[in-house]
Amino acid sequence: MSGILKNEMDMHRLIFFFAIFLFFFVKLFSQETGTVLPQWKQGEMEIHHVHTGRGEAVFCIFPDGTTMVIDAGDSGPHSDPRTTPGFPDDSRQPGEWIARYISKRLDFRNEVKLDYFLLTHFHGDHLGGVYTNSVKTKKGGDYFLSGVTELYEHVPFSKIVDRGWPTYSYPSRLKGKAIENYLKFIEWHHGKSGTVIEGFVPGSKSQFALLKEPERYPDFEVRNIIANGIIWTGEGENTRNLFPLDLKNVHENKLCAGVRISYGAFDYFNGGDINGRLPINLEKWLDVETPVGEVLGTIEVCEANHHSWIDAMSESFLQHIQPQNIIIQVSHVSHLNLSVLQSMANKSINPNLKHIIPTNIPELSRAYLGEDQVRKMSGEGGHVVIKVNPGGDTYSIILLDSNNESMRIKSAYGPFQCR
Repeated sequence: MSGILKNEMDMHRLIFFFAIFLFFFVKLFSQETGTVLPQWKQGEMEIHHVHTGRGEAVFCIFPDGTTMVIDAGDSGPHSDPRTTPGFPDDSRQPGEWIARYISKRLDFRNEVKLDYFLLTHFHGDHLGGVYTNSVKTKKGGDYFLSGVTELYEHVPFSKIVDRGWPTYSYPSRLKGKAIENYLKFIEWHHGKSGTVIEGFVPGSKSQFALLKEPERYPDFEVRNIIANGIIWTGEGENTRNLFPLDLKNVHENKLCAGVRISYGAFDYFNGGDINGRLPINLEKWLDVETPVGEVLGTIEVCEANHHSWIDAMSESFLQHIQPQNIIIQVSHVSHLNLSVLQSMANKSINPNLKHIIPTNIPELSRAYLGEDQVRKMSGEGGHVVIKVNPGGDTYSIILLDSNNESMRIKSAYGPFQCR
């Protein structure tokens, strides 16, 4: 038998066995629909986009069991028809729903406590606020429970990191009920509970380090990309400043802290509400997304910047990061903007795109977008979970029912090969 013929036969066998494997894998994976999400296992990484309908919340379990939450929003009682209702319902506030969700995933730990909390910026849908239904803490201190503070009431954190510590005065002194309440919370726990409070350090890869078994996962990293206009250069821990040195005022969204979470070949970016689509004649330094995209390069999953609002997810940013999957945390009809959706779904801009997955598609948004545009998105909403397999070469995305606390799988996508 000639070498060429033998090679062809070997190739056919390989294709045949791969097809059989793929068939049974897809069949097995599809059968998980309707079952409860399996618990985290050592070596896996999970990134949960917890859908309360009232703001942002991302809960992470890293490969060694270290935990982190990014934001815990509460935009207040539901009264505006343009905002989404609370999920699972309005019997509890978002901070408590987030805490209950997290607690279900922490059964592998001896205590229900988080290692890290990152606040990307000081807006109510990421932080919480002070509303007519807000109640005071029972832990001591003169602050109300909403978003971050309510989450802490049920699931405390060992370390809190934000862009403002310790002065909360860049580029000017922060004001408003929400930030004043948060500062009372920070001051109390920094002095009384021993919680560590730190300012976000752009360029760092050690501020959110693994705490359990870091030596087993040398290819894991949380890289601090940007905050307050200070951006990582991509070399060492060096940074540069995007903003004018004499800056006196800029919109809070431009100041967001953003991180890249990497495990093996897998990369995920969360930049809070950074944006980059500029009206005509605005200065180019106000485009935060483009330099972030340049330093990130290609990534597997991106949480949509600023909920994919009209000023975010620019073509330039998308071309740089080329995400396979985009996740949108939706709490308002404006979070599903037609022009932005068309850019995100445009394969000439990003030929690598697999799915755009929102946590919710409000009926008003569905009517505004039309079914042709809605079909560019995947799933019917819910908690969006990224499950990265040990080693970080492949991952899947799973949607969980957010109408109750069952953790039941509604739909699943993948596995995807990391680049």
